[in-house]
Amino acid sequence: MALPVCARYLRLEAPRQSYCRDTGARLRGVLYAAGRLSPGKCEQRSFVDGLTLQLGRGEICGFLGANGSGKTTTIRMLCGLLVPDGGSGTCLGHDIIREASLIRCEAGYMTQKFSFYEDLTVFENLDLVASVYDVPNRREAVAGIMDRMRLADRRAQLAGQLSGGWKQRLALAACVLHQPKLLLLDEPTAGVDAKARREFWDLIHDMAGEGLTVLVSTHYMDEAERCQRIVYLADGRIVVQGAAAEVSAHSGLFIFEATGGDLDAEARRLRRTPGVEAAAVFGRALRIAGTDRAVLENAIRSSDGAVPSWREAEPRLEDVFIHMLSVQGEGS
Repeated sequence: MALPVCARYLRLEAPRQSYCRDTGARLRGVLYAAGRLSPGKCEQRSFVDGLTLQLGRGEICGFLGANGSGKTTTIRMLCGLLVPDGGSGTCLGHDIIREASLIRCEAGYMTQKFSFYEDLTVFENLDLVASVYDVPNRREAVAGIMDRMRLADRRAQLAGQLSGGWKQRLALAACVLHQPKLLLLDEPTAGVDAKARREFWDLIHDMAGEGLTVLVSTHYMDEAERCQRIVYLADGRIVVQGAAAEVSAHSGLFIFEATGGDLDAEARRLRRTPGVEAAAVFGRALRIAGTDRAVLENAIRSSDGAVPSWREAEPRLEDVFIHMLSVQGEGS
C-alpha cells in the first residue's frame, strides 16, 4: 500500500497580527510545522504556532520551556536557518524570510552542542571563523577576543582537549568575533560547573552592557533570574513573559514552607493530597505549592502537628517553572 505524501513544511492557519515596536528583533504570528511519514498516515506537528516576540537593543531575554516547546526552532528561525510557514518577522532590520543571509552576517548563534573543530587549536578555530566572516585585521581581532575570553594561555591547545566550560568559552568567542548585534544562545551552559556558568554569564552581561542583544534558552532558574525578561514557551506558544520577579508575583501560586519534624514523611503525604501541586524538601525546609490557598491550609492542618512550624512564602521562579510544566503536562 502506498504511503501518503507529507510536505516537509505545513501552513497551519492564517498568521495572527499584533503590533510590535521597532526593536532589535521581532516575530509576528510566526508559524513553523513539520510533517513526517508513519505507516498509513501523515503525522503533523506544530513546533511554533502564532508566536509574537520582540527584543530590544542590549536586552537579555531568557527562553524557558520544556524540551520540545519550540525554543530551538524559534532561535533558528530568527537567525535564518529555518523558514517559517506563516507570519512575518524582522531581525536587525532584515526580513527573516527574504534576507536570511544578511541576518547571519550580523548575528551570532551558539548551538547546544559544541560545533567547532576539535582537531584544531583554539587559535586555529578562531582564525578560521574570522576568515569566514572576512573580519578586518584578522589576527588582531582573534588576539583581542582571546584576551577578552581569557583564552590566550590556551591558544595552542586543541579544542578537543578543553573542558566543557572552556569549550563553551571558545564557542562564545567564535560567535562574537565578527561583532554581531544579536547573540542567540541555545542552552549554552548545559553540563558546565557553577563557577564556569557564572563567569560565562558575567561575559554575557558585559557584552549586553555594550549594546549586544541576547536571546538565551536555559533550564537553569538562577540563569533565568539574570535575564531582564523571560519568555515561557509551551507547544510553540508564549504562555507568559515579563521580568522574573513579575512573572513569579503574578503566577497565581501560593507557597508554604515548614521546618522541624519528619519533613520527608510529610512531603510524601502531601504529594498524595489533592490540590498540592508540589511538595519538596530543600535542606531543612519543606516547601509546598498550589493555586488554592485554602486547600493548602487544610492539607497543613491535616498533618496533626507532624511538622510544627509553617509559614507562607513568596513563589520563586523555580516554583512557577514547575507549575507551568505541570499545567502543560495535564493539557497534553
